Amino acid sequence: MISLAHPATASQRGQSVVEFLVISVALIPLFLLFPMIGKYQDIRHATQMASRYAAFDATTRNDIQSVDGWKPEAQLADEVRRRFFSNSDAPIKTNDVAGDIDANRNPAWRDPYNNPLIARFSDVGLSFGNGSSTHAGGFSGASDSAPFNRVPVANAGAMGLQAPGIYTANVSVKLANLPAGIKSVVPFDTIDLSMQRHTSLLFEPWSSPSPQETENRFGRLAPVNSVLSALSPIIDLGVGLVDMFKVSPPEFGNLQKWRDAVPQDRLIPVE
Repeated sequence: MISLAHPATASQRGQSVVEFLVISVALIPLFLLFPMIGKYQDIRHATQMASRYAAFDATTRNDIQSVDGWKPEAQLADEVRRRFFSNSDAPIKTNDVAGDIDANRNPAWRDPYNNPLIARFSDVGLSFGNGSSTHAGGFSGASDSAPFNRVPVANAGAMGLQAPGIYTANVSVKLANLPAGIKSVVPFDTIDLSMQRHTSLLFEPWSSPSPQETENRFGRLAPVNSVLSALSPIIDLGVGLVDMFKVSPPEFGNLQKWRDAVPQDRLIPVE
Protein backbone atom coordinates (compact mmCIF):
# COMPACT_ATOMS: atom_id res chain seq x y z
CA MET A 1 0.00 0.00 0.00
CA ILE A 2 1.36 3.44 -0.90
CA SER A 3 0.64 6.40 1.39
CA LEU A 4 0.95 9.92 0.04
CA ALA A 5 1.60 12.89 2.37
CA HIS A 6 -0.97 15.59 2.30
CA PRO A 7 0.42 18.69 0.54
CA ALA A 8 -0.49 20.94 3.50
CA THR A 9 1.54 18.74 5.88
CA ALA A 10 4.64 18.95 3.70
CA SER A 11 4.25 22.73 3.50
CA GLN A 12 4.05 23.05 7.29
CA ARG A 13 7.22 21.01 7.73
CA GLY A 14 9.07 23.33 5.42
CA GLN A 15 7.77 26.34 7.29
CA SER A 16 9.05 24.97 10.61
CA VAL A 17 12.53 24.54 9.18
CA VAL A 18 12.54 28.11 7.88
CA GLU A 19 11.34 29.49 11.24
CA PHE A 20 14.04 27.55 13.07
CA LEU A 21 16.74 28.92 10.76
CA VAL A 22 15.49 32.48 11.17
CA ILE A 23 15.43 32.22 14.96
CA SER A 24 18.87 30.59 14.94
CA VAL A 25 20.33 33.59 13.14
CA ALA A 26 19.29 35.74 16.13
CA LEU A 27 19.93 33.28 18.98
CA ILE A 28 23.18 31.58 18.03
CA PRO A 29 25.28 34.75 18.39
CA LEU A 30 23.67 35.31 21.79
CA PHE A 31 24.55 31.80 22.91
CA LEU A 32 28.11 32.31 21.69
CA LEU A 33 28.38 35.48 23.81
CA PHE A 34 27.24 33.78 27.03
CA PRO A 35 30.85 32.79 27.88
CA MET A 36 31.83 36.46 27.53
CA ILE A 37 29.29 37.46 30.17
CA GLY A 38 30.73 34.83 32.49
CA LYS A 39 34.24 36.16 31.92
CA TYR A 40 33.13 39.70 32.68
CA GLN A 41 31.59 38.49 35.94
CA ASP A 42 34.80 36.69 36.83
CA ILE A 43 36.84 39.85 36.26
CA ARG A 44 34.34 41.82 38.33
CA HIS A 45 34.80 39.37 41.22
CA ALA A 46 38.59 39.66 40.93
CA THR A 47 38.24 43.45 41.05
CA GLN A 48 36.25 43.25 44.28
CA MET A 49 38.78 40.89 45.87
CA ALA A 50 41.64 43.15 44.78
CA SER A 51 40.05 46.15 46.49
CA ARG A 52 39.72 44.12 49.69
CA TYR A 53 43.37 43.13 49.47
CA ALA A 54 44.48 46.74 49.08
CA ALA A 55 42.30 47.94 51.96
CA PHE A 56 43.24 45.21 54.42
CA ASP A 57 46.92 45.60 53.54
CA ALA A 58 46.64 49.09 55.00
CA THR A 59 45.67 47.63 58.37
CA THR A 60 49.22 46.34 58.77
CA ARG A 61 51.11 49.01 56.81
CA ASN A 62 50.09 52.53 57.80
CA ASP A 63 51.48 55.59 59.56
CA ILE A 64 49.21 55.20 62.58
CA GLN A 65 50.30 51.95 64.17
CA SER A 66 52.99 50.55 61.90
CA VAL A 67 56.70 51.24 62.24
CA ASP A 68 57.18 50.58 58.53
CA GLY A 69 54.66 53.20 57.42
CA TRP A 70 52.53 52.94 54.29
CA LYS A 71 53.41 50.47 51.58
CA PRO A 72 54.46 52.44 48.46
CA GLU A 73 51.45 52.99 46.19
CA ALA A 74 53.27 51.75 43.08
CA GLN A 75 54.32 48.55 44.85
CA LEU A 76 50.77 47.90 46.06
CA ALA A 77 49.39 48.48 42.55
CA ASP A 78 51.89 46.00 41.08
CA GLU A 79 50.89 43.41 43.69
CA VAL A 80 47.20 43.88 42.86
CA ARG A 81 47.84 43.41 39.13
CA ARG A 82 50.07 40.38 39.56
CA ARG A 83 48.06 38.56 42.23
CA PHE A 84 44.51 39.19 41.02
CA PHE A 85 44.66 39.91 37.28
CA SER A 86 47.53 37.71 36.18
CA ASN A 87 47.68 33.95 35.69
CA SER A 88 46.07 32.12 38.59
CA ASP A 89 49.16 30.02 39.35
CA ALA A 90 51.48 33.03 39.67
CA PRO A 91 53.80 32.68 42.68
CA ILE A 92 53.54 35.21 45.50
CA LYS A 93 56.88 36.99 45.44
CA THR A 94 58.08 40.37 46.59
CA ASN A 95 58.51 42.96 43.83
CA ASP A 96 57.02 40.60 41.24
CA VAL A 97 55.56 42.62 38.35
CA ALA A 98 53.19 41.30 35.68
CA GLY A 99 54.32 41.92 32.11
CA ASP A 100 52.12 42.33 29.05
CA ILE A 101 52.91 38.83 27.80
CA ASP A 102 50.69 35.79 27.40
CA ALA A 103 52.62 33.88 30.07
CA ASN A 104 51.47 36.41 32.68
CA ARG A 105 47.85 36.67 31.53
CA ASN A 106 44.84 34.77 32.78
CA PRO A 107 44.15 32.28 29.95
CA ALA A 108 40.40 32.33 30.66
CA TRP A 109 40.12 36.08 30.12
CA ARG A 110 40.21 36.10 26.33
CA ASP A 111 37.56 36.93 23.75
CA PRO A 112 36.29 34.43 21.13
CA TYR A 113 39.10 35.58 18.82
CA ASN A 114 41.82 34.84 21.39
CA ASN A 115 42.51 38.49 22.22
CA PRO A 116 43.12 39.36 25.91
CA LEU A 117 40.25 41.14 27.64
CA ILE A 118 42.80 43.20 29.59
CA ALA A 119 45.01 44.60 26.87
CA ARG A 120 47.63 46.04 29.23
CA PHE A 121 48.17 45.52 32.94
CA SER A 122 48.44 49.29 33.27
CA ASP A 123 44.68 49.31 32.55
CA VAL A 124 44.26 48.07 36.13
CA GLY A 125 44.30 51.13 38.36
CA LEU A 126 44.54 51.65 42.11
CA SER A 127 43.32 54.76 43.90
CA PHE A 128 42.27 55.77 47.40
CA GLY A 129 39.34 57.66 48.90
CA ASN A 130 37.62 59.80 46.30
CA GLY A 131 40.21 59.08 43.61
CA SER A 132 43.43 60.15 45.32
CA SER A 133 46.69 58.61 44.16
CA THR A 134 48.13 58.47 47.67
CA HIS A 135 47.24 56.73 50.91
CA ALA A 136 46.88 60.07 52.68
CA GLY A 137 43.90 60.92 50.49
CA GLY A 138 42.20 57.64 51.26
CA PHE A 139 40.42 58.89 54.37
CA SER A 140 36.93 60.35 54.33
CA GLY A 141 34.65 61.75 57.01
CA ALA A 142 31.47 60.44 58.53
CA SER A 143 28.21 59.89 56.65
CA ASP A 144 27.28 63.54 57.22
CA SER A 145 30.48 64.58 55.39
CA ALA A 146 31.96 66.12 58.54
CA PRO A 147 35.62 65.19 59.17
CA PHE A 148 36.09 62.71 61.98
CA ASN A 149 38.04 65.21 64.04
CA ARG A 150 35.02 67.53 64.12
CA VAL A 151 32.28 65.11 65.09
CA PRO A 152 31.85 63.68 68.59
CA VAL A 153 34.91 61.52 67.92
CA ALA A 154 36.85 64.76 68.39
CA ASN A 155 37.24 63.55 71.96
CA ALA A 156 39.57 60.92 70.54
CA GLY A 157 42.44 63.33 71.12
CA ALA A 158 41.62 63.48 74.81
CA MET A 159 41.63 59.70 74.93
CA GLY A 160 45.00 59.40 73.19
CA LEU A 161 43.43 57.93 70.05
CA GLN A 162 43.73 58.86 66.40
CA ALA A 163 40.68 59.28 64.20
CA PRO A 164 41.61 60.16 60.60
CA GLY A 165 38.40 58.65 59.25
CA ILE A 166 37.29 55.79 57.03
CA TYR A 167 39.99 54.45 54.71
CA THR A 168 38.90 53.41 51.20
CA ALA A 169 40.83 51.53 48.52
CA ASN A 170 39.54 51.54 44.92
CA VAL A 171 40.50 49.15 42.13
CA SER A 172 39.40 49.77 38.55
CA VAL A 173 39.99 47.83 35.34
CA LYS A 174 39.41 48.91 31.77
CA LEU A 175 38.41 46.05 29.46
CA ALA A 176 39.25 45.79 25.79
CA ASN A 177 36.44 45.86 23.25
CA LEU A 178 35.79 42.89 20.99
CA PRO A 179 37.10 43.22 17.40
CA ALA A 180 35.18 45.74 15.29
CA GLY A 181 33.51 44.89 12.00
CA ILE A 182 31.90 41.64 13.19
CA LYS A 183 28.13 41.94 13.30
CA SER A 184 27.64 39.06 15.74
CA VAL A 185 29.57 40.79 18.55
CA VAL A 186 27.70 44.11 18.44
CA PRO A 187 27.59 46.04 20.85
CA PHE A 188 30.61 44.49 22.57
CA ASP A 189 32.88 46.07 19.95
CA THR A 190 32.10 49.62 21.19
CA ILE A 191 30.97 49.10 24.77
CA ASP A 192 34.17 50.52 26.41
CA LEU A 193 33.41 48.51 29.55
CA SER A 194 35.20 49.36 32.76
CA MET A 195 34.72 48.08 36.31
CA GLN A 196 35.45 49.62 39.67
CA ARG A 197 35.06 48.24 43.16
CA HIS A 198 36.05 49.67 46.53
CA THR A 199 36.45 48.50 50.11
CA SER A 200 36.23 50.80 53.14
CA LEU A 201 37.63 50.13 56.61
CA LEU A 202 37.93 51.86 59.95
CA PHE A 203 41.16 50.41 61.27
CA GLU A 204 42.46 52.88 63.86
CA PRO A 205 43.81 51.24 67.05
CA TRP A 206 40.86 52.01 69.30
CA SER A 207 41.52 49.04 71.52
CA SER A 208 43.51 49.39 74.70
CA PRO A 209 45.92 46.91 76.29
CA SER A 210 44.06 46.70 79.60
CA PRO A 211 40.75 47.57 81.28
CA GLN A 212 42.57 50.17 83.36
CA GLU A 213 43.80 51.89 80.20
CA THR A 214 40.24 52.00 78.87
CA GLU A 215 39.01 53.54 82.10
CA ASN A 216 41.75 56.15 82.01
CA ARG A 217 40.91 57.08 78.42
CA PHE A 218 37.18 57.41 78.79
CA GLY A 219 37.36 58.86 82.28
CA ARG A 220 38.86 61.99 80.72
CA LEU A 221 35.63 62.54 78.83
CA ALA A 222 33.75 63.24 82.06
CA PRO A 223 35.96 65.45 84.24
CA VAL A 224 32.99 65.99 86.55
CA ASN A 225 33.61 62.45 87.81
CA SER A 226 36.90 63.45 89.37
CA VAL A 227 35.19 66.31 91.21
CA LEU A 228 32.37 64.12 92.47
CA SER A 229 34.80 61.38 93.43
CA ALA A 230 36.45 63.75 95.89
CA LEU A 231 33.06 64.51 97.40
CA SER A 232 32.06 60.85 97.42
CA PRO A 233 32.30 60.36 101.24
CA ILE A 234 29.98 63.30 101.90
CA ILE A 235 27.55 62.19 99.15
CA ASP A 236 27.57 58.61 100.45
CA LEU A 237 26.72 59.82 103.96
CA GLY A 238 23.92 62.04 102.67
CA VAL A 239 22.39 59.27 100.58
CA GLY A 240 22.67 56.85 103.49
CA LEU A 241 20.85 59.18 105.88
CA VAL A 242 18.05 59.83 103.41
CA ASP A 243 17.55 56.19 102.46
CA MET A 244 18.20 54.77 105.93
CA PHE A 245 21.33 53.09 104.54
CA LYS A 246 19.15 50.68 102.59
CA VAL A 247 20.24 51.89 99.14
CA SER A 248 23.78 51.74 97.87
CA PRO A 249 25.14 55.22 97.13
CA PRO A 250 26.35 56.06 93.58
CA GLU A 251 29.96 55.36 92.75
CA PHE A 252 31.10 58.37 90.79
CA GLY A 253 34.01 57.70 88.46
CA ASN A 254 34.22 54.05 89.47
CA LEU A 255 33.97 51.86 86.37
CA GLN A 256 35.18 48.68 87.99
CA LYS A 257 31.73 47.07 87.75
CA TRP A 258 31.95 47.15 83.95
CA ARG A 259 35.38 45.57 83.65
CA ASP A 260 35.71 42.37 81.63
CA ALA A 261 36.81 40.10 84.43
CA VAL A 262 38.36 36.72 83.65
CA PRO A 263 37.91 34.03 86.35
CA GLN A 264 41.14 33.02 88.00
CA ASP A 265 40.70 29.38 87.01
CA ARG A 266 40.74 30.47 83.35
CA LEU A 267 44.06 32.28 83.61
CA ILE A 268 47.34 30.56 82.74
CA PRO A 269 50.25 31.79 84.84
CA VAL A 270 53.18 33.12 82.85
CA GLU A 271 56.41 31.36 83.71
